Amino acid sequence: MKRNVLKIHPNDNVIVALADLSKGQTVELDGQTYTLTEDIAAKHKFAMQDFEVGAEIRMYNVLVGKAQSFIKKGGSINIFNVKHAVDSFELRENHAAWEAPSLTKFEGKTFNGYHRANGSVGTANYWLVIPLVFCENRNIEVLREALVDDLGYARKHEYQSQTHDLIALYKAGKTVEEILQADLQSQGEKSAKQKLFPNVDGVKFLLHDGGCGGTRQDAQALCGLLAGYITHPNCAGATVLSLGCQNAQASILQEEIAKRDADFKKPLYILEQQNIGTESELMAQALKQTFVGLIEANQNTRKPAPLSKLCIGLECGGSDGFSGISANPAIGYTSDLLIGLGGSVILAEFPELCGVEQELTDRCLDPEDAKLFSHLVNTYNDRAKAVGSGFDMNPSPGNIKDGLITDAIKSAGAAKKGGTSPVTSVLDYPEPVKKAGLTLLCTPGNDVESTTAEVASGANLVLFTTGLGTPTGNPIAPVVKIATNTKLFEKMSDIIDINTGTIIEGEETIEEAGERILEYAIKVASGEIEICAVRNGQDDFIPWKRGVSL
Repeated sequence: MKRNVLKIHPNDNVIVALADLSKGQTVELDGQTYTLTEDIAAKHKFAMQDFEVGAEIRMYNVLVGKAQSFIKKGGSINIFNVKHAVDSFELRENHAAWEAPSLTKFEGKTFNGYHRANGSVGTANYWLVIPLVFCENRNIEVLREALVDDLGYARKHEYQSQTHDLIALYKAGKTVEEILQADLQSQGEKSAKQKLFPNVDGVKFLLHDGGCGGTRQDAQALCGLLAGYITHPNCAGATVLSLGCQNAQASILQEEIAKRDADFKKPLYILEQQNIGTESELMAQALKQTFVGLIEANQNTRKPAPLSKLCIGLECGGSDGFSGISANPAIGYTSDLLIGLGGSVILAEFPELCGVEQELTDRCLDPEDAKLFSHLVNTYNDRAKAVGSGFDMNPSPGNIKDGLITDAIKSAGAAKKGGTSPVTSVLDYPEPVKKAGLTLLCTPGNDVESTTAEVASGANLVLFTTGLGTPTGNPIAPVVKIATNTKLFEKMSDIIDINTGTIIEGEETIEEAGERILEYAIKVASGEIEICAVRNGQDDFIPWKRGVSL
C-alpha cells in the first residue's frame, strides 16, 4: 500500500514526506496524528514535536542538526530553522557479530568475464591510451582520431543528422522562427563500422591536466591512479605517452604498477617523445604498438567466474531526500549479498560520511583501520576548514532543494550504500583493494573524482544512485545508474538504468530491490546488458589532486 509519510528509525524525531502535503492536512503514523502547520514538499521533513532553540534533530538514529529557531510540531524542517550538527565519535571495540542475508538465490551463480594472468577477472576488455603529462593530450587526441573510427569504435549520434537538417533549412532560406519550430529528424545512435576486434570493447583515452606543475605528491598520486587503471582487470593493456621532463616520470608509473601487480604481464608500451624526436615518428610507433596490442587483447574471450571476483564501487550523485530510503539502502543490501558471496565492495566519498563515523569505526574489524579512518576523516575536514569551508558545506543547491538540508542528513543517507557488513579495510587514495569485504576509500564527494578513484582501486562495476539525474560514467568500468524515484526514472530514461522508486511507492521492499539490482549487475558484468553510460559514451575521468574537493 502506498504511504505518504515515513519515519526512518524508531528513535527519529522528524518524519519524511513521501508525497506533497498541504498546510492544515492531518497525517497518521504509528497511531499518532500530525497536523501540518505549513506545506511540506515530497522528500522534505516535518517535526514530530515542538523543538526549542538548540534542540537536537535526529534522523537515521543519528544527530543531523540542531534547531536555530522554535519549530512547532507539524512544521517544516528547513535551512532557515536547522543548522548542521553531528555527534563526536571515539575509537572503541564494539564489533557485533554480522550475519549475512540469505544467499540461496545467488549461491553457485557466475558471471562471464575476462580472466587475467594475476587471477583477477574483468567485466569488460579495454585498451588504454594514456598521457603521463598534460603536454601529451594533443597527441592523445590525434591517436583517438586515427584509431577509433576505423577500428569500429566510433558512434554516430543523432545530433549529426539534426545538424544536417539545420544546414538544409538554412540553405533553403528558412527564417529563424521556422528553424526553431522545425521538427528535426532523429536517426538514433549507432556504431559507424563493424568492430575489427570483436573481443575488445574499445580503446579509451584518459586525458587529464596533471603530471607536472603541481606538487611531487600530486605526480605520485597521479601515477598511482594511472597504474590502478593499467593493472585493472577491465584493461587488456596500455599505450603511454610521456614527454620526458615532467614530474610524473615513467619510472614512477612502473613502480606503482609493480606495487599493484608484482608479476605484471599485460602488454605495456611507454613512448617518450623527447627521446624519439619528431611527432610523426612518435605517432607511427604508438599506432603500430597499439595495433599489435589490440591483436593480443582480442584473443581473450569471456569465461565463467564466481561472483567473488566482482568488486563493486558504491557511488551517489545528484542525491535527493529519497536517496537514503530507496536506492542507497537497496544497493546496501546488494553490497551485503555480494560480501556474503566473498566479493568486494568500496564505499568512498568521505565528506559524505560526516556524522556516521561512529558506526563505521565500530564496524572496522582491525583497530588500526578504525584509527586510519578517523585520521583521514579528521584531516580532510580540517583541511577544508582551513580554507574557509568544511564538510557542512557539502550539500549542493540541488541537494538542499530536494530535502538534504544538512551534510549530516545527506551523509546518514549516503552511508546506507555500505550495508551492514564489517569493514575489512580502510584505504587512502589511490591505494588498491586487496581484501574481500567492505573497504572504505578516502575520496572527495565529487561524483567523477570519486568514481574515477573507485575504479582505480579495483572496482570492475559501479552502482551509482541518483535522485536528480546524473549522467556520470567511466572509461573502463560500467556505471549502473539507479533512480531513487519513479518520476526521475521516467523523465531521464536515456541515462538511468534501474528504478527504485518502487520502494517509495510500496511496490517492493529494500531487500527485493537489492536482489534485483544484483541480478542486473551480474548481467552487466557478463556483457549481456549495455548500460546507458556505456551506450552514451560517458567516459568521465578526473584525477583528484588531494586538494579540498567536497
